[in-house]
Amino acid sequence: MSTPEERPNPDDALARARAAREQMAAALTEDQEPDPDEPLGWQPIWKRPRTPKSKAAKKAELRKQRKRLQEAGKRRLAASQSRRPRSRQNRIGNAAARRDARALSRVRHSTAWLW
Repeated sequence: MSTPEERPNPDDALARARAAREQMAAALTEDQEPDPDEPLGWQPIWKRPRTPKSKAAKKAELRKQRKRLQEAGKRRLAASQSRRPRSRQNRIGNAAARRDARALSRVRHSTAWLW
């Protein structure tokens, strides 16, 4: 168990904290606004100052974006086309097979026993 002499006095700690209040406030507000001429260190992209793009760079970026979106549209169209119902001509050949499958599934789902 600690003796009373080892324990710091809370009043002393409070007095020291009040004395250092200005220093702490100065240290906290010091880095809030950097000087404009001072070089900045690494910053995340959303905090970096904007650099204006040239007209040619803007147009090139839009061209790339348009091409990317057009290719995505083509892929989407091809995917939807492949899921479209097949023409009647393709289905005629399978009619007999479908009839057989339908009959077999009726037997499978019925309660009839095949003796």
